[in-house]
Amino acid sequence: MRATRLAVCAVAAAGLCLLLTAGSARAHHAFAAEFDANQPISLSGKVARVEWINPHSWIHIDVENDDGSVDRWMIEGGNPTALLRRGFTKASLPVGTEIMVEGYRAKGNPFRANGRDLTFPDGRKLFMGSSGTGAPRDGRDPTER
Repeated sequence: MRATRLAVCAVAAAGLCLLLTAGSARAHHAFAAEFDANQPISLSGKVARVEWINPHSWIHIDVENDDGSVDRWMIEGGNPTALLRRGFTKASLPVGTEIMVEGYRAKGNPFRANGRDLTFPDGRKLFMGSSGTGAPRDGRDPTER
């Protein structure tokens, strides 16, 4: 009887561990699950907000259309630690900075993209992509093999 209770507790504990880790495992996705490698995009706009949250950073930019209306795009970047290693800090992108981002459109959201390269007004470039997750390999990422 005691062994049965122990076994039931062990199974319950294992199940609880699986439930607690399932959310974080699901939160990190492969590139192809959300983005379309066949739909490259180039966006120019002003930085509205930058989020440094794991597992990805997010840059929100306001892109002005030909008719004067503005669309706010969410651009997914690499994790904050990887960006810091490339010299990119929270102070690197103040709100209002005009930038150009090249990347790939999201499959199900018209104003979301995965950022590959970010170009600053002075011409400096930052690789901000998601290497190793299924994003197209084109040699622009110095860490690609």
